[in-house]
Amino acid sequence: MSPGSLTIEWGGESLVLLRERALWWARGETLLMADPHFGKAAAFRLAGIPVPETTHDDDLERLSRILTTTAARKLVILGDFFHGKTGRTERTLTALSAWRAARPDLEVILVLGNHDRRAGPVPAEWQFDSVSGPWDLGPFQCRHEPQGNADAFVLAGHVHPSVRLPERIGTGLRGPCFYMAERVAVLPAFGSFTGTQNVRACGHERIFLVGPEGVIEVPHTRSRKGQQTVDEARG
Repeated sequence: MSPGSLTIEWGGESLVLLRERALWWARGETLLMADPHFGKAAAFRLAGIPVPETTHDDDLERLSRILTTTAARKLVILGDFFHGKTGRTERTLTALSAWRAARPDLEVILVLGNHDRRAGPVPAEWQFDSVSGPWDLGPFQCRHEPQGNADAFVLAGHVHPSVRLPERIGTGLRGPCFYMAERVAVLPAFGSFTGTQNVRACGHERIFLVGPEGVIEVPHTRSRKGQQTVDEARG
């Protein structure tokens, strides 16, 4: 497993929170990620905003690395694979096509998110299984937007959660995070070029910061300044 990962028990299963902002379920040989937003930088460039169009190269390299490390047989994307129609440039599509061609035996399931519906379908030759949520995966229910289900343990994205370490810890470090409630877990956005929303934990909820050295659990903080629960962030 990649350095800096953290193994937890949730939903009756052992899950590995990867510092690469993805989740590994070993028993199901499945890697899960959320919100890569491929093509977002390209869309910004077409809108006249001078940002590098190469962020997807780093994201694809990171994804390839963890697929190799885990030897995953299945990849589940919890929505927003593409950012939008304008981001589907030739350069972006060529890079994604090469990535997919390099691992033809990998089963890929895309749980459609709000951006996917606007961006249009992935090319048929990529052989993604695009599904509308909720979609069942063993003991889990996969969705794009986090929504509780009394009969299942929900894995979701959409919120792009982040957290700042309490000042009492002495760092003030802020970064993407995994948000784990009793029956709903929200993954951080996989994409490097995405916004985030600060979230906080209440009650028995847990937050795991993806820091520069790895994944760490964040203690509860009494301060609500600039923070929301996941339900509030989801709006």
